[in-house]
Amino acid sequence: MTEFNGLGMHMGNLARLASGQSRSISAENPHGERGAGGLATEGLGAHHGRELGQGWKIAPAVKIGPGQTFTAAEIEGPGAVQQIWMTTTAKWRSLILRIFWDGQDNPSVECPIGDFFASVWDKFRPISSLAVCVNPGKGFNCYWEMPFRKSCRLTIENLGETEEVLFYQINYTLTAVADDLAYFHARFNRVNPLPYKQVYTILDRVEGRGQYVGTFMAWGVNNSGWWGEGEIKFFLDGEKSPTICGTGTEDYFGGAWNFENQETHRYQEFTNPYSGMAVYLPDGLYQSQTRFSLYRWHIADPIRFSNSLRVTIQALGWRSGQRYLPLQDDIASVAFWYQTLPTAEFPPLPERDFLEIV
Repeated sequence: MTEFNGLGMHMGNLARLASGQSRSISAENPHGERGAGGLATEGLGAHHGRELGQGWKIAPAVKIGPGQTFTAAEIEGPGAVQQIWMTTTAKWRSLILRIFWDGQDNPSVECPIGDFFASVWDKFRPISSLAVCVNPGKGFNCYWEMPFRKSCRLTIENLGETEEVLFYQINYTLTAVADDLAYFHARFNRVNPLPYKQVYTILDRVEGRGQYVGTFMAWGVNNSGWWGEGEIKFFLDGEKSPTICGTGTEDYFGGAWNFENQETHRYQEFTNPYSGMAVYLPDGLYQSQTRFSLYRWHIADPIRFSNSLRVTIQALGWRSGQRYLPLQDDIASVAFWYQTLPTAEFPPLPERDFLEIV
């Protein structure tokens, strides 16, 4: 069996033959078995296909009851998840995605599904990037490569009070995995409001060798004026002072000069393969209560660490006398990285009411 070397982000290897076995898990083939797709006789589409019978979209989705956890995938390795697609009737912060590698008790991914797909505020915005695409209407797509050696378990927990519908498809390959491939991780955090003069922590408590590959942030501004003077900092391998220090929030996310369109004097939304920013109402320049979503993928420039990593960002605006103003904003984030196992236990996920967008 040809060894998986983690080349999925590059088109140059598409013509190369390999002996991996392609598999797909969905409600129509919940175990990803060979030749087992479309054989359901019961499911959410059974009534609509009652005159057509087996093979005619009988089980396109599942229902997840309030407080229930649905196991969407249990895969025996070695192999690699290559694409995840989802859409749902639920509020995006009420469904929690968890992924467990190689039989670990601790999840390596723990995140509300909207934030995992760089989407927040329960409002659709299109995203066209290499790692994540969000398409009309509310179609979530993830292309992060996720190799594993022994097993993969993917679950969805419904924190809400109502039953919700989940459509999903998980495409993967069964193949040998190269020794130097690390495991995909993603962790959510939210602070609301950020205490005065406190630096926001995107990621800490990382132990192992790996590379940081992406940041998503949901930023709700509680002051008028420009809010993005803060610097992002990467503390590598126990550093007291960072090796990598940014020059401003909009600079880190690939913009400049406050994300302002100099002709319209409005924030200018953008989405591209490596970075993007969306604005949510009110969308007037420098207005309090404006909400933003921002992503920055380190696909071309992963940040490598040998044994530990901490990532922080300042929330910084302006006050009188041309002085900086430490802000007290509503800030949430998802850090994306690869590392060796074991995965350190994550801090507890915030409770449902604190996660809620209101």
